[in-house]
Amino acid sequence: MYPYLRYTTSIAKAIVATKKGQTVDIADTAEITLRCRLNDIDPFFEMNNGRALTLYDFGRTDFAIRTGLGKMLLKKRWSLVVAGSTIQYRKRIRAFDKVTIKTRVAAIDERWVYIEQSMWVKGKPCSSAVLRTGVTEKGRVIETKRILEAIGKSGWEMAPTGYVKEWIESDTHRPWPPVG
Repeated sequence: MYPYLRYTTSIAKAIVATKKGQTVDIADTAEITLRCRLNDIDPFFEMNNGRALTLYDFGRTDFAIRTGLGKMLLKKRWSLVVAGSTIQYRKRIRAFDKVTIKTRVAAIDERWVYIEQSMWVKGKPCSSAVLRTGVTEKGRVIETKRILEAIGKSGWEMAPTGYVKEWIESDTHRPWPPVG
């Protein structure tokens, strides 16, 4: 089950942080801290991989609110969407570990915003994800140019390079729909 109460609490914290002037520029890295709870773990007593993706949602929402995008989503009736992701797990996260989630924009093209996120415990990286995200209006992904204009960053560019560019390219060779 999706942790709606916990998600709502993280949204409230982001709003309070914004009101206190703890905003984030779109070029910065945002951080949130949370604890790995008993309902986050799997039978091997470590954070479930699906829960990691859910908690990454919290980091992206915090980032959206603290950059000012959250207000624009409400004002313009826009929504957020994830259109793809890749994730690597390197270190186990155990129950009650204090986890720091870092979120930043890795690249932007005409249609997508590529977000890089990582989870850290005791200063050590545990997992890292890259997500292809977008903003939708009436069920359709809008141009990133409109998003940047809405948050006062028109003209800001961050073209995909390196591993993000390679991931985008390799994803074009993936068959869809997959062979069943």
